[in-house]
Amino acid sequence: MSITNGESDARLALTAAQAGAAVVRDLYGSRLARHDKSAGDFATEADLAAERAILDVLRAARPDDAVTGEESGRSGAADARRRWLVDPLCGTLNYAVQNMLVGVNVALREGNRVTAAATADPFSGEVFWTDGEAARLRRDGADERLTPSAGSALVDMNLDPPFPNAPGFQAARLLADPGFAGRFRPRVISSTLAVAWVAAGRRAAYVTDGDLRDSVHFAAGIALCQAAGCIVTGLYGEPVLTGASGLIAAADPETHTALLELVKKQGSGVS
Repeated sequence: MSITNGESDARLALTAAQAGAAVVRDLYGSRLARHDKSAGDFATEADLAAERAILDVLRAARPDDAVTGEESGRSGAADARRRWLVDPLCGTLNYAVQNMLVGVNVALREGNRVTAAATADPFSGEVFWTDGEAARLRRDGADERLTPSAGSALVDMNLDPPFPNAPGFQAARLLADPGFAGRFRPRVISSTLAVAWVAAGRRAAYVTDGDLRDSVHFAAGIALCQAAGCIVTGLYGEPVLTGASGLIAAADPETHTALLELVKKQGSGVS
């Protein structure tokens, strides 16, 4: 699909994510150079090549927009009202050991709101995308509305650092809480593809610590969940993306309330 300035930002996000996903898929299983970053983190040549493909699409269609890329950093005016947030390969360690649980995230922040976003699964060919009003799944060229569901009781938890809310909140302690184990079934996949799964009804919820403001990792998934009608807040029920307060994205109010109570119990010291 070609993109011109007359086409929607949402379709541009979808197309850019697909471009990145194609690179990730094509390079899968190759012997790829690793580029060390910090604290044991690294990128592969697939991360870098996928980001270049995404940025080529975005810059051709929206040359005046600012961009923040996971690998290339920030470009454009620091206070730009329109900024694209790009995570070309979420789940790099998975990918490096030939585990297919990865996602490609592209989101557009306008002011303080994400108005278009897409998360592509390179190996299923699925793209979860939103125009900020509704959330859809593109599969085999057709779109369907995303419908959240808590029926699975599956909750994904991000166990990667940093943990700005520790010791008041620690994801590992939540997993060990009898109240959690009695109601939910934990999953850990180390890719924000799982956030899109909440919007799609494949997960009941997703929980993470961290400062998610302008996050290239989480902006797309949060926008998808909000557009699909999920309950999305920080760890303590505050508006999401307003500080270093993490994320609870839940399929329905009942699931969100249960998780919120478990998180708050950690902070109160109740066992």
